[in-house]
Amino acid sequence: MNLTPITLEGRWARLEPLAERHADDLAAICEDAEIWRYMPATLMNIQQVRGWIAETLALQADGAVLPFAIVELASGRAIGGTRYLDIRPKDRGIEIGWTWLARRAWRTAINSECKYLLLRHAFETLGCIRVQLKTDRHNERSRRAIERIGGQFEGILRQHMILRDGTYRRDSAYYSILDAEWPGVKERLAAGLYADA
Repeated sequence: MNLTPITLEGRWARLEPLAERHADDLAAICEDAEIWRYMPATLMNIQQVRGWIAETLALQADGAVLPFAIVELASGRAIGGTRYLDIRPKDRGIEIGWTWLARRAWRTAINSECKYLLLRHAFETLGCIRVQLKTDRHNERSRRAIERIGGQFEGILRQHMILRDGTYRRDSAYYSILDAEWPGVKERLAAGLYADA
């Protein structure tokens, strides 16, 4: 898998390699506590955003993640982030996760398009045979979104992660899409996103 930084662009969103230049845009939308309700960390100000970007880029330098800023094409501003993680070249598997968006972008074409772009790149360029997604078992909004894009529920990993102050033990709901399923998933996603194209 050639996991070099890349820009992926659609009709509503562009996924750019995450960089320090995105910090101000991200800080402008991150104060909404609901964004972080089920996330591994909470970013509420510019210092925390800059720290998160630095930590994420260090993980990228180690080959652990490939992070993106989600840029809304209509405004030209970064409105969230996402990444590839749990990268397993030998097994040709990868995870899409750590996705967060400004609340105004929830349940819009932007999130679906981001997943479409990442899935297409994973299966058609990186040669993945499995892409997984996970979320907090209680995050019904995220679970329904994963199911809408074609993720198949695999099960719950109990007390899988310790989050925030160390007291919250998250159970993670796992989903996956396999290479044999991708053509059908791609067709449905593209039809929904680009029906008038």
